[in-house]
Amino acid sequence: MSIVTSMSNAPAMPVLFLLGPTASGKTALATRLVDRFAVKGRVEIVSVDSALVYREMNIGTAKPDTQMLADYPHHMIDLIDPDEVYSAADYRRDTLTVLAGIVSRGAIPLMVGGTMMYVKTLLEGISVLPKADAAIRAALAAEAASVGWAAMHAKLAEVDELTAARLEANDSQRIQRALEVYLISGVPMSELHQSGMGQSSQAAHENFPYEAHLLALVPSDRAVLHQRIAERFDEMLRRGFVDEVRRLRKRFELTPELPSMRAVGYRQVWQFLEGEINEEQLRAQGIAATRQLAKRQLTWLRSMPNASTYDCLDRNLSSKIETHVEAILNASATN
Repeated sequence: MSIVTSMSNAPAMPVLFLLGPTASGKTALATRLVDRFAVKGRVEIVSVDSALVYREMNIGTAKPDTQMLADYPHHMIDLIDPDEVYSAADYRRDTLTVLAGIVSRGAIPLMVGGTMMYVKTLLEGISVLPKADAAIRAALAAEAASVGWAAMHAKLAEVDELTAARLEANDSQRIQRALEVYLISGVPMSELHQSGMGQSSQAAHENFPYEAHLLALVPSDRAVLHQRIAERFDEMLRRGFVDEVRRLRKRFELTPELPSMRAVGYRQVWQFLEGEINEEQLRAQGIAATRQLAKRQLTWLRSMPNASTYDCLDRNLSSKIETHVEAILNASATN
């Protein structure tokens, strides 16, 4: 299915979105699509991954290696240093410029990744914090009555360390709101604020000037995805993930509060290097955090009513996706 948001009378150009949780095989599938449709015109890959914007963060982000990037160039990676901040609003601005360039060359943009906040911001523009949900608020209030607001503050710190750090443990109203925002959106309030999405309700929604075709990769067996996640994290450790973070700490003025070091895996390696956890805990907590990330990504994907869903574990996935994309391109060519 597609989302047409162009306000022009002219047919909107297609932009393909290949979205899925971590370890769902997005990159491999994207390169197959580039090869498959080369004869119809170039397909250019655009990253939709908030971790890939950082230079020198390669192992822990599963960034494509030098050879793959030479064979299959990616836009929107290696944009800033790890001691800098890059918001979803920044991503939207820069990606729209990239897309305009791709379209002007007569190529098809293929957006690939799993940072759903980037997708939402790109398609909808700068939005607002989610509205209050009476049922969620009531549940949080009931839980607080049982365990106390200090415990709720600790719970908030587990999912949104930055917001918890600026709130007192007895600030019940703000703690409740921050937890509510996270439960509704799956994104910490601090990230929404950093992306510029914590603006007033008067914030304008800007149009996405293309026809967006959303292809969502959702596993039919969550256990298989979890196994892939564990295997990939183990491979990162074998390739020198810990040494990578050591080098980053020496090269840049980093703190654990920076978005780069809050990325899944990097936070756990930081804690290991600080002596807060041991090697066994590093592995266990890194895998658990990645599984939680995948869970949030799947929640977002399932909330996208216009996405066409495919089983990322299907042996015939490539051919099914290729058939779908070919239909999109053929329809675009006839308009």
